[in-house]
Amino acid sequence: RSQEVSFILCGVQQLLQTQPQVSVLFKSYQVSFTMSARNPGIELDLEWLSNVRVNHPAVLRRAQQIQSRKLVKKEWQAAWLLRAVTCIDLTTLSGDDTPSNVHRLCLKATRPIRDDLLKSMDMHDKGVTTAAVCVYPARVADAVKTLRAAKSNIPVASVATGFPAGQTALKTRIEEVRQAVEDGASEIDIVINRTLALTGQWQALYDEIRQFREACGEAHMKTILAVGDLGSFTNVYKASLVAMMAGSDFIKTSTGKETVNATFPVAIVMVRAIRDFLRRTGHKVLVVFCPINIYDLFPALSHPSLNLFSLNTPPEYY
Repeated sequence: RSQEVSFILCGVQQLLQTQPQVSVLFKSYQVSFTMSARNPGIELDLEWLSNVRVNHPAVLRRAQQIQSRKLVKKEWQAAWLLRAVTCIDLTTLSGDDTPSNVHRLCLKATRPIRDDLLKSMDMHDKGVTTAAVCVYPARVADAVKTLRAAKSNIPVASVATGFPAGQTALKTRIEEVRQAVEDGASEIDIVINRTLALTGQWQALYDEIRQFREACGEAHMKTILAVGDLGSFTNVYKASLVAMMAGSDFIKTSTGKETVNATFPVAIVMVRAIRDFLRRTGHKVLVVFCPINIYDLFPALSHPSLNLFSLNTPPEYY
């Protein structure tokens, strides 16, 4: 994820000389990205799931329509890119992670953009940081220690539940969540057992996620669906609903370890599931997190457009 920050910074730097109003525009996006009250979840509604049908061609057409729309320009680009930085979970999930690696990552999270760039955009005193630092459970204590020493309130997130495959014993996965929370993690990224989704065992999947939610306590829970393993848009939609019914505070596309991770059509399906859940339950606390490789400016700018157009249009594709 540190590469994503670097690409975003390049885009911001290119726009600096012509963007005097970035500070004002940046503030206008803060409300839409603010975390709401937690999702309490609901009872599993199997009848709702049984009636789900996703129109595959229509989803692909919608994705093409949104991506072809004119993106924001000039100072609005810089504002969205800055906002993108504040939505990143700066992450290290490597087998060679050490306390020193985590220490450097945390310091980068507190100052993701050079001071001179922030000053030229009048953003030097706005507290621009990444959204969180994400590590393996074994490194949570290291991250918490570093951020406390830096007097930073950036939350520490931890993957858990047998990340990335989710194939360890349920008891082990639950204990991993509890240990991460005990060590100071305030956000837990769980991964679903894809076998349960692929075989249609929705009750079992719901029960597992519900137990993870209880183990999280006051920590927010993100549920990673690993959409590249689910096989169809219908399974993605159903898995999204089950995760939300079980009390997930966020749903997330992928671990970054699958062959296929976040794609625009899949993100549309998940956003539509969020919209439908909101309309039926009134719970509006869930946000799609799409890990993407930012090789240019456009993915960072098109994903906010996805939320704007997909959350506010009629459900003609389902």
